[in-house]
Amino acid sequence: MKSASREDYLRAIFSLGENRGGTVKSIDIVKHLNVSKPAVSEMLKKLQAEEYIEKTPYSSITLTRQGLEIAKNINHKYSIAERFLRDVLEVDDDKLPGEAHKLEHSMSDGVADKLRAFLEKSKPI
Repeated sequence: MKSASREDYLRAIFSLGENRGGTVKSIDIVKHLNVSKPAVSEMLKKLQAEEYIEKTPYSSITLTRQGLEIAKNINHKYSIAERFLRDVLEVDDDKLPGEAHKLEHSMSDGVADKLRAFLEKSKPI
């Protein structure tokens, strides 16, 4: 997969769906990611063709098992990056989301595991 944009969409669907039984609408993604409706429509077509999401009439969107795995993984990396930046590097709160977002996409699973182990030694997650 390795496309930051695709990962952003999957993570958005995951985050938005947590409080909605896993189902979101395309307009929710438009608002969450602050992108245009055509951009969302185009990306949803790609994600559906790649079998990361299922889309039903009236824009009801859910993650497939594969999409959910990727979304959880990228969400996990974001949480680790955010905690590292906040607790170890003491990055200002207003810069945390943007910096953690950059790191989540560039961090390999192996580095995420090692960083998580490092953080757990200092204070369990």
